[in-house]
Amino acid sequence: MSYIDLIKDKARADKKRIVLPESTDKRTLIAAANIVAEGIADVIMVGKEEKIMDGAGWLEIDLTGVKVVDPANCDKFDEYAELLYETRKAKGMTMEKAEEILRTDYLTFGIMMVKANDADGMVAGACHATADTLRPALQILKTAPGVKLVSGFFILDVPNCEYGENGTFLFADCGLNQDPTAEELAAIADSSAKSFKALVGKKPIIAMLSHSTKGSAKHPLVDKVVEATRIAKEQYPSLTLDGELQLDAAIVPSVGKSKAKGSDVAGKANVLIFPNLDCGNIGYKLVQRLAGAEAYGPMLQGISKPVNDLSRGCSWEDIVGVVALTAVQAQLQ
Repeated sequence: MSYIDLIKDKARADKKRIVLPESTDKRTLIAAANIVAEGIADVIMVGKEEKIMDGAGWLEIDLTGVKVVDPANCDKFDEYAELLYETRKAKGMTMEKAEEILRTDYLTFGIMMVKANDADGMVAGACHATADTLRPALQILKTAPGVKLVSGFFILDVPNCEYGENGTFLFADCGLNQDPTAEELAAIADSSAKSFKALVGKKPIIAMLSHSTKGSAKHPLVDKVVEATRIAKEQYPSLTLDGELQLDAAIVPSVGKSKAKGSDVAGKANVLIFPNLDCGNIGYKLVQRLAGAEAYGPMLQGISKPVNDLSRGCSWEDIVGVVALTAVQAQLQ
């Protein structure tokens, strides 16, 4: 059974309510029909019911069982507007502005449903930029207690792969923090370990990646990863973590033994922490496109409730997978 099939089984065991606010996107409509048919989650779509059902008819899909919430006639609209105003008034929000946003911005409306506990999580980004998807989540839901920063990760499931956890990896940060400091990289490693344990169910083995392995190159970029490794080992001593490691030293046993003798991570890593967003984003897309990996994300970690982004190049199958993962995140809260 594939990794995502195992996640779908977990999601079915305790179904959660997931908002899909991009109700005019055909991939989202097809995904919604399949999510309900497979019993993965209870789907809530935001928008005009007539328009959504017209789209379903054109696509010849069945949205029976999907709940549609139209901000224009939602009986909780005033409650959501008041909650948005109270949450953001210190930043200049007015009631009039809150009402205007909720009438026109379906993503923010979906976030308010999650904030008000009328939904357990949200997935969007098929037709919105990451910044537009994540901004309202960060502004309204904020970080979870004890978390230093919110970061993004992908679950990569690589077919016919002997590395990682039978081909399953967590890559971070691939979607949010552009140039994290050493301390932020350490915090991303800690959050990623928790996410891997929760969503894969195996022991996280974390590699702090660089173009250098154990001093093979000298550069300020290497120094940052070395310092991040030191901080992570000091602040999160329970983690199985090492760095700085080149990618081959991190995941290939023979190379790990050669380049990083004595490391309990080298050659075994299943959680890969990239030094910046360029590396992480390029890395996951290379694995996805050239190795045929299933890539789920960018998922968010460290936020108070589950909200996850999609690549604008995603398929409807990708949306189904991210919804299943979001539902499992909601179960674990």
